[in-house]
Amino acid sequence: MTSDAWILDGYVDEPACFGVPPYISPYIRYCAGVLSSHGYRVRYATIDQLRQEPTLLQRCDSAAVVVMIAGVTVPGKYLGGTPASLTEIRQVGAALRHPLTVLGGPVIFGSSSGGGEAAVRHALSGFGHLLEGEVPGALDALLAGGEPSGDLSYADIDRWAVAGAPVITAHPSFPRVMCELETAKGCSRAVTGGCSFCTEPFYGLPRQRETAGIIAEVEALSKAGAVHFRLGRQPDLLAYGSVGGGEFPRPDPEAIDRLFAGIRTAAPSLRTLHIDNVNPGTIARHPDAACGALAAIVRWHTPGDVAAFGMETADPAVVQANNLKALPADVMEAVRIVNEVGAVRRDGVPDLLPGINFVCGLAGETEATYDLNEAFLHELLAEGLMVRRVNIRQLMPFEGTPAWEHNTLGEHDARFRLFKERVRKEFDVPMLRRVFPEGTCLKDVMVEESAATSFGRQMGSYPILVGIPLSLPVGTALDAVVVSHGMRSVTALPVPVAINTIPPSALKWIPGVGKKRVASLVARRPFADLSSFHRAIGTETAVDRYLTFDDPS
Repeated sequence: MTSDAWILDGYVDEPACFGVPPYISPYIRYCAGVLSSHGYRVRYATIDQLRQEPTLLQRCDSAAVVVMIAGVTVPGKYLGGTPASLTEIRQVGAALRHPLTVLGGPVIFGSSSGGGEAAVRHALSGFGHLLEGEVPGALDALLAGGEPSGDLSYADIDRWAVAGAPVITAHPSFPRVMCELETAKGCSRAVTGGCSFCTEPFYGLPRQRETAGIIAEVEALSKAGAVHFRLGRQPDLLAYGSVGGGEFPRPDPEAIDRLFAGIRTAAPSLRTLHIDNVNPGTIARHPDAACGALAAIVRWHTPGDVAAFGMETADPAVVQANNLKALPADVMEAVRIVNEVGAVRRDGVPDLLPGINFVCGLAGETEATYDLNEAFLHELLAEGLMVRRVNIRQLMPFEGTPAWEHNTLGEHDARFRLFKERVRKEFDVPMLRRVFPEGTCLKDVMVEESAATSFGRQMGSYPILVGIPLSLPVGTALDAVVVSHGMRSVTALPVPVAINTIPPSALKWIPGVGKKRVASLVARRPFADLSSFHRAIGTETAVDRYLTFDDPS
């Protein structure tokens, strides 16, 4: 008789301020494959489902095995899913009396309440076993009767990834769930210690998955119904398939092309194919090869993509003190190159743009560091370049990294807050206007929070948060046209915009209308056509092509 095994998902890879939509980690799928290979019938629930349905824990308690994957590596605010807290993890462990209970994920390395605090190791009572090392390998070893510790084996990962693919159908957002794909693990700069705050050097020098294994995983996910993919589990996607060593290996455009073309063939119905981490130091040191690799990505991916740059700081002294990967001039050149390749618009949005990450509280930081950060962003803006977003977070050091012992946390908190405020007001707003000008149509926005103003996002890497000034049910999917810009979001109206029936609270957002004019416009409805509407407001608008004038009677 087949026994049940539950996977409880308390893990969120990126906070919503970074923009990642509903998501299922490779850890979850690999562990599902391990459990399946040991003959278990796999069940799955997210921590949000446990919060909403406490009786789920009773069902878990009757299973043979319960595996919880939990923890975060990036602090921030979350939308559409909040990771399990340390208290919740302990409560789950304490509530389960009968199954074999297993805990794995980043929480093993430590946890904190947010950025600006160290990720401290805590006692994790209640669970029978903690998975050390590679999570799926450790689970496999435990179920085989050994110790819960595992090493990386991509031959095993490839097999488990295929076997575990069907677990995605149990995700509450399925099929609108992002499937993260791991291409490599480890850091090419591990010999020199890597960046001071990063845990990737713990895995040693890079080890890459075979292209065939990744494509087989995508094919299995596609057969299970997956349509959204992100290549995100690697420190530098452009290094995939590269030959030769060194801290900054030369990209191989043909290897990147084979990978992306293979994914497209394996998932012909995919709707999202995006990337995540790219090392700006790689681009700056190998501009021609990087251009070729980026062009291959643009050839096969879907538009609205983001190459996340771990810049961390624009202060050369902080770069040196923390062994960071790129000087400010390198990052600026990398921004230029990605713009050259990817800034062309497709489906109304830029194909591929950089994203800039700042980490504050690193060793060597001074008040002047923030002046340099701001100057860098002003130069980028003045040059007419585009970046999709700027993420600013405080250091969350993990034990075993140099930043654990050497940091400036708490020394410049007031300047940190001022830096964030200035970036949001002086950089983010004009940049959003540049990237998403009025009249941009955002396809397939899904409502995730409903109120007088509903909030939703597209699927993809760091999709823009969209505020819709209407109360719409959660789960509503729509196209929306941008009408205004905030600091980290845009306001948009559902397409088509029915001028004669749209509520006044939404009508006022149309460019050229505004609060003062909306009452008189409502009184003059219905408008017969676009010309009569133009006469009423005295101007054409950036959203004219999306306006309709049906007679409400």
